[in-house]
Amino acid sequence: MPAYKYDALDAAGRASSGLVEADNPRAARALLRTRALVPLAVEPVTQQQTGGGRVLFARRVFSPTALSVWTRQLAGLVGAGLPIERALTALADESEQPRQRELLAQLKAEVNAGATFARALATAPREFDDVYRGVVAAGEQSGALGLVLERLADDLEERQELRSKLIGAMAYPLIVSVISLMIVIFLLTYVVPQIATVFTSSKRALPFLTVAMLGLSDFVRQWGWLLLLGLVGGAVALRMALRGRAFRERFDAGLLNLPLVGRLARGYNGARFAATLAMLAGAGVPILKALQAAAETLSNTAMQADAMDALVQVREGAPLGSALAAKKRFPGLLAMFARLGEQTGALPEMLGRAARQLGTEVQRRAMTAASLLEPLLIVGMGAVVMLIVLAVLLPIIQLNTFVK
Repeated sequence: MPAYKYDALDAAGRASSGLVEADNPRAARALLRTRALVPLAVEPVTQQQTGGGRVLFARRVFSPTALSVWTRQLAGLVGAGLPIERALTALADESEQPRQRELLAQLKAEVNAGATFARALATAPREFDDVYRGVVAAGEQSGALGLVLERLADDLEERQELRSKLIGAMAYPLIVSVISLMIVIFLLTYVVPQIATVFTSSKRALPFLTVAMLGLSDFVRQWGWLLLLGLVGGAVALRMALRGRAFRERFDAGLLNLPLVGRLARGYNGARFAATLAMLAGAGVPILKALQAAAETLSNTAMQADAMDALVQVREGAPLGSALAAKKRFPGLLAMFARLGEQTGALPEMLGRAARQLGTEVQRRAMTAASLLEPLLIVGMGAVVMLIVLAVLLPIIQLNTFVK
């Protein structure tokens, strides 16, 4: 039965809004009148989409954390034997977010109309990506939707945990860098010019460090805005250039060659690829379809191109382990575990183990890099401030020497 969003007035004249299920708008209004409500507006619940299924100027209904929690709750209800439409109703009743209730009402309406749950999810592609829908479809076909949803929730939580740890590891160095830059700019544009007026009144030669610092201060005050404009323009130009597939692939390939960032990018994308492939293969998705879906989850387009090449080789009859081993951008650990999984007949388990090891390695490297960057940034900031202080103090010491 379709869902309708309504605005109405009760007997006391108070505004009321919510969702009702009815065969048509007329039946929805009649249902509201039986509840002693005067309907003002009754509209069907739909996802307003533009080309490509994207909603313009609107936040997603589910954040990554909320989606994993919602998937876990749905898995528990379905695993307990509750039909999918009743499970959606229960989750909609418990939700405190109006947009979530509207989305769940839409999904329930699609299911009640005879669509599968995966097809219902396809009506909201912005909230549920291809991998999510593919896993749900596999669970429905195998008759183990509850178990598959549990695996999907595990994967979402592990992915979110890995991303949160990486962001947390790099947050402190980034904050220190930004604050340090702001302090240096403040000293150069305000403090140094104030003190420079005292030195320029005397006709004595200033130390080289002071002259250099005054020159740098003048440059920042006169041309700093132009430099900032150039940096912003360069960032915008780079972002526009990255929209091109060929340039983006070359850029990502160069990123993988960097000493630290490259290893982190390879490890993170390898762990994501292995985890998605393990989940899809464990849910019974055919290996070719699973490979394509896992490749689409990669954020690095160079590694994504390698994954698609591996897909072509597997389609032609090559083992998955050999196809991945031929692509040097993927971690060797992934190819080794894929080969072991094919030999033992436990490919999903081996890929899951590879994903966990790669994720742990990425976390370790990120934490090590962050622990090294923190003291280096502090020392660097101290050195810059010390140079500025010396540039100010040296003329004062020189004046005191001449007075004596």
